[in-house]
Amino acid sequence: MHAAEPTLAALPNPALRYFLATRPPFLGVTLFACLIGLATAFATGVNIRPATAVVTVIFALLAHAGINVLNDYYDALNGTDANNTERIFPFTGGSRFIQNGVLSLRETAGFGIALIAVVIVAGLWLVTVSAPGLLWIGVAGLMIGWAYSAPPLKLNSRGMGETSVWAGFALIAVGADYVQRSSFSALPLIAVSAYALLVTNILYINQFPDRKADEAAGKHHWVVRLGPARARWGYLGIALVAYVWLIGTVMAGFLPWPALIALLPAIMSFRAGKDLLRYADSPARLTTAIRLTIGAASLHGVLLSASLVGAHFFG
Repeated sequence: MHAAEPTLAALPNPALRYFLATRPPFLGVTLFACLIGLATAFATGVNIRPATAVVTVIFALLAHAGINVLNDYYDALNGTDANNTERIFPFTGGSRFIQNGVLSLRETAGFGIALIAVVIVAGLWLVTVSAPGLLWIGVAGLMIGWAYSAPPLKLNSRGMGETSVWAGFALIAVGADYVQRSSFSALPLIAVSAYALLVTNILYINQFPDRKADEAAGKHHWVVRLGPARARWGYLGIALVAYVWLIGTVMAGFLPWPALIALLPAIMSFRAGKDLLRYADSPARLTTAIRLTIGAASLHGVLLSASLVGAHFFG
């Protein structure tokens, strides 16, 4: 057991146990997706309603939290987390709450379902204050999050984890924009696509330390299918597509020129890619690359959102 992993003795407060089981440090990627969606609405002249914006962000975070908890539950059922000896805590190998006896399988499942139930109620309220189309965005997002690891679909086990993550985070921005606009727009999807790819790379690089345990559990994602020597190039490919997409959307006039500032995290992405090329077969040495990958996605989301808001103010 890693020294920093959770234990029941270290977490005597039940409320704190349940809070930390959601893996709060990793919920920021959902916050930034929401900010992109709110920024695209604002940039096109939509009057942002603070109350609905705050509710959107809170319950998007709760949805991500619930999906994290359920993912831990299903990975405990298939044995991948229990058999993961090459994990890099806290980034890979799950939260370890079940494996270390902090929460039982039943408690974890019940907590995940409760979080999703709250999100459904909040989502229905948001539908009443925006427009009916939000219902389909919400249903699609929750279905993708559930089907990512839950049987019978188990999308990640079938090589569709990357597309699921991209679609899930794209829908967050589309939904945040829709709540304010009360109609569909192509802009949030165009704006968030590069960000969603960078978030996808978080999943992608995390699968290298988890590869052996995932393969033993029947999770045949692309890192398992290709093997580390070939799969390592996929990370650079995803990053390259993300940054080229951003450049293309600016040149095509969909996004303002200040959005090019969101290219700065490319330095972090390609530094992480360089490390992955070198250490794909040595997962214990990927900690820095994983941190850089999370940082690149987060910084891109912040810079893109800020550039859209700034362009609206300064023309």
